[in-house]
Amino acid sequence: MTPFVFASYFPRVVFGVGALQQLSHEIELLGAKRALVLSTPEQAASAQRIADLLGDRAAGIFPKAVMHVPIETAREARDEARRLGADCAVAIGGGSTTGLGKAIALDSGLPILAIPTT
Repeated sequence: MTPFVFASYFPRVVFGVGALQQLSHEIELLGAKRALVLSTPEQAASAQRIADLLGDRAAGIFPKAVMHVPIETAREARDEARRLGADCAVAIGGGSTTGLGKAIALDSGLPILAIPTT
């Protein structure tokens, strides 16, 4: 596997062994300081690992993503981001979590970083 970075206006793709080590820098490139980490309940441990990796850049974890992104879940996540002072979101998982990140971004304007696992 050959590591690479693909950059266009948006999206930016970072791929390769150790790419997660660049996550804090990617948040910085967005002009953000603190991220709300999103996951499904099943991937809460992965979200915690990401939050641990981010250290002070992690505002908190929202492990409640579900299929089809109910509006109530999106509102709860948006409100949690606001309450915790998050200025971006990191979505780890598959379509449910990425969809939640997009719903938050649509409603609040927060930038999202996606870490797809499926």
